[in-house]
Amino acid sequence: MTHLVFFEKPGCGGNARQRAALEAAGHTLERRNLLTAHWTSESLLAFLAPLPVPDWFNRAAPRVKSGEVQPDALDAEAALALLLQEPLLIRRPLMQRTDNRTRHVGFEAAAVDAWVGLGTKPASTRTLEGCASPTERCASHD
Repeated sequence: MTHLVFFEKPGCGGNARQRAALEAAGHTLERRNLLTAHWTSESLLAFLAPLPVPDWFNRAAPRVKSGEVQPDALDAEAALALLLQEPLLIRRPLMQRTDNRTRHVGFEAAAVDAWVGLGTKPASTRTLEGCASPTERCASHD
């Protein structure tokens, strides 16, 4: 199938389920740590630029959930500066195909299926993006 570069937060259960879905569909993954990758404005915008600014953010990040960071109130320049300073705020996963270098942000199953194929449709219509339960600690620094 397809080889993907998969930027994730190590230890995140949501990212683990996303990887499992991709691998079950026959894709291979090169896993990278989203939090320690050496992002530049250009490299991050290569993923995010096609999306509206609020969609750049991980809505489960503690500072977003608390209301301290309000993605809807930020322009692109301020949002990018904040994401570069605090990568935990970046919506994940970030994925890139190695064959045609196209990129994808987040893991809404239908969109990922259209992009690279997931083989079989998920049993439910829920997204594979984010944490499965409120007690799963994907967004924190642990």
